[in-house]
Amino acid sequence: QVQLVESGGGLVQPGGSLRLSCAASGSISSIKAMGWYRQAPGIERELVAAITSGGNTNYTDSVKGRFAISREKVKNTVYLQMNSLKPEDTAVYYCYAVRTDYVRYWGQGTQVTVSS
Repeated sequence: QVQLVESGGGLVQPGGSLRLSCAASGSISSIKAMGWYRQAPGIERELVAAITSGGNTNYTDSVKGRFAISREKVKNTVYLQMNSLKPEDTAVYYCYAVRTDYVRYWGQGTQVTVSS
């Protein structure tokens, strides 16, 4: 009932920036939170950032001060601005949405690679 399409990944040098986008469609009125998880080989999946329907945000400690999540309501889209990128940020980033009944939906994933 909720479809997520994400984009914005790519290859950047250390210290560079990327902005990820996640556009939601379907039963968007039922979404209570959206954000990104990331998965790298040999590393546990971790929640990177989240934003609630009320605009509250949370970040994992390793990205605080470097990443910012925001929402554009008219486009039903959330963004993850990633600055001062480090090689350890390299991962596949998966957008997610959680409904008020706790059903979870996932985007297709986008690769972020930070390398010189």
